[in-house]
Amino acid sequence: MKRPGEIIKSYKKNKKASVTIYIVVRTLIIVCIILQIFRGEFENAFLCLFYLILLMLPIIIQDKFKIKLPNLLEIIIYLFIFSGTVLGGIYNFYGHLPHWDTILHAISGFICAGIGFALVDLLNKSSKKIKLSPFYIVFVAFCFSMTAGVCWEFFEYGADKLFQTDMQKDAITKTISTVELDPLKSNRSVVIRNIDKTIMYDKDGKELAVIEGGYLDIGINDTMKDLLSNFIGAVVFSILGYFYMGGDEDRHKLANNFIPKRVEK
Repeated sequence: MKRPGEIIKSYKKNKKASVTIYIVVRTLIIVCIILQIFRGEFENAFLCLFYLILLMLPIIIQDKFKIKLPNLLEIIIYLFIFSGTVLGGIYNFYGHLPHWDTILHAISGFICAGIGFALVDLLNKSSKKIKLSPFYIVFVAFCFSMTAGVCWEFFEYGADKLFQTDMQKDAITKTISTVELDPLKSNRSVVIRNIDKTIMYDKDGKELAVIEGGYLDIGINDTMKDLLSNFIGAVVFSILGYFYMGGDEDRHKLANNFIPKRVEK
């Protein structure tokens, strides 16, 4: 396998736009490492080093598996990595920008559908015995993306339970419906609306916390919102993939910007 420097050198010839974005993002991450070291945030500095390695994956994958990512798709991947890790994780854009998480989950659904599509499409084109229909290929791509999204939510749930994190972001809600408050225990939901405040006590009657504005949802709203965003991204790519498979590539320039292709020998 080629060394990273050799890969990048040969890579620059045909991918000037994506290489430019790669260099800009890599430089920003290096600056972030320096800032985190000066601030004494050595854990964040270590994470940034990991992000630099992660940033190399699209280039290494293309070289090893002999595929070519379109410039636009590759740029989206670089910006997604930077937005989700450095901006989201270290600088807490998830907390500062209300829809940051939703946008990234939609993009991840789009990218994962692209990965699933590429895997099946490249195998389909290399096989002389099996020819899959366009609908089947985009359906597999969609399922691949949704499976990846579900596995990520499993990871968030596991982290919250095992390490007491809050990856499944809690949210304030003013309405709940639950069978737990049914006095007859008849499995009928009791709906409580216009909740203004929730007060928590421990078993000794000591007040632990006051939640102003409603009731604290424990993550289900965030999980379902994330999966819905993933669903939207997967559907958008599946439509583009179907256009790509359904006719002459020259007629579908938009789809061509997002479809990985095999490098001709």
